[in-house]
Amino acid sequence: MDDPDCDPRALERTFRRFAVVNALVSGWRAAWRTHVVPALPASGRARILDLGCGGGDLARALVRWAGSDGFAVEVVGIDPDERAIASARRSTPRGVTFRQASSGELVAAGERFDVVVSNHVLHHLDDPARAAFLADSEQLATSRVLHSDIRRSRQAYRAYAVASPLVAAGTFVRVDGLRSIRRSFTVPELQDVLPAGWRAERAAPHRVLAVRDA
Repeated sequence: MDDPDCDPRALERTFRRFAVVNALVSGWRAAWRTHVVPALPASGRARILDLGCGGGDLARALVRWAGSDGFAVEVVGIDPDERAIASARRSTPRGVTFRQASSGELVAAGERFDVVVSNHVLHHLDDPARAAFLADSEQLATSRVLHSDIRRSRQAYRAYAVASPLVAAGTFVRVDGLRSIRRSFTVPELQDVLPAGWRAERAAPHRVLAVRDA
């Protein structure tokens, strides 16, 4: 998926299929309740930023859950990859905006959000890029930052290797997912690379969270 010359049709199918995979295994419904809702303003109105939004499935889910729980939330999903934003914009419900942008561009523009989140971004970044990404997150969030990623383990790799062929036909879902698990972090590894003020938390299923409270 990171290859700019990859098959665009397979990439579009991958964005759509990952929405199914994430709904099943990302654990974001629980993270919404335990980590996002407590950080929202008492007024019930909030802005949430989804960094590296990909095909936009998390941004759409956040607005849906917020509405069910009585919050008036505006979610902005950004991604520097124009292909991801083109895919995300194929379905843009009320309350969601997708932009082709980087976190640094939003910092430079002086934008602020109550909560900043990301899904499966950290393991794609080398050390300098990750440090900049985390620093930008701190600047953009007025309440909490929550970056969720895969918690690397043999069990996670084996489970994904067995289950992913069921949804992987014609996509990069299997190869990208297995590569992502190999690149991801254990909880101690993530804690070691986080700056001061951040904490790494274990979450189910096979998840690790990077959390910072403003």
